[in-house]
Amino acid sequence: MSTRLTKKTMSLFESIKHVDKNNIEYWTSRTLWKVLEYTEYRHFLPVIDKAKLACENSGQRIEDHFEDILEMVEIGSGAERSVDSVKLSRYACYLIVQNADPSKTIVAQGQTYFAIQTRIAEVQQMSEYQTLTDEEEKRLFLRTEMLKHNSLLASAAKDAGVIDNRDYAIFQNWGYKGLYSGMTANDIHLCKGLKKSQKILDHMGSTELAANLFRATQTEEKLRRENIKGKQHANKTHYEVGAKVRQTIKELGGTMPEELPTAESIKTVEKKKRKLLDSPKDKNDK
Repeated sequence: MSTRLTKKTMSLFESIKHVDKNNIEYWTSRTLWKVLEYTEYRHFLPVIDKAKLACENSGQRIEDHFEDILEMVEIGSGAERSVDSVKLSRYACYLIVQNADPSKTIVAQGQTYFAIQTRIAEVQQMSEYQTLTDEEEKRLFLRTEMLKHNSLLASAAKDAGVIDNRDYAIFQNWGYKGLYSGMTANDIHLCKGLKKSQKILDHMGSTELAANLFRATQTEEKLRRENIKGKQHANKTHYEVGAKVRQTIKELGGTMPEELPTAESIKTVEKKKRKLLDSPKDKNDK
């Protein structure tokens, strides 16, 4: 079964997307069940129920992501009738494909599509991120997010059986290998021309940091959601998620992470920002 996210599949999910009067994207259960290749709508309803439970367990309000509506559907000869449907947010769709039949190729592809797109939307919609005006500020924000989610990833990996520092370094390498087409942390160091003491993440631009943030958040969630146990299984999961993020970048026409330029040290950026904040104000500002 191929889980590769193709342009055709991406276009399919985009084609059934709606935008409401507030310019908010949504999908409906009456179109999604057909795309996910369920034979009857009634067989799809238990999947929606599971997704609602997952939504509640994640601390989100169900009504913010699942809204009961009436939808007009064709019944033949150009005639239409109203039927019960559910208006779904992007996050709701993500939860649905996570709880749908995993044996279906389209479901596996949908998991990749909605996982990456949901994370992109989350970052873009963060009020803190929307106020950022330049590359340096975006880097500072994403680097902080990366530190936070790497800590969560380490915790999830430990629960899966990745215990000591050596095992965790191997686990991290598998994630890099997936995202960077087989490159290890050492390979990335060499590629970027970094010294041994310099950290890879500290020399990533905002685009590369965002890709690695998706890798970290999705791996952590997958480890916990599927209750993955054992170092080998954890490593395999990290690699697969990294590879899926890379494939999505490719399908979107983006630049591969190893081809992105090496950025100025984030520590230098932090110093510049602090200097600006600490500098005395102009007399006219008093």
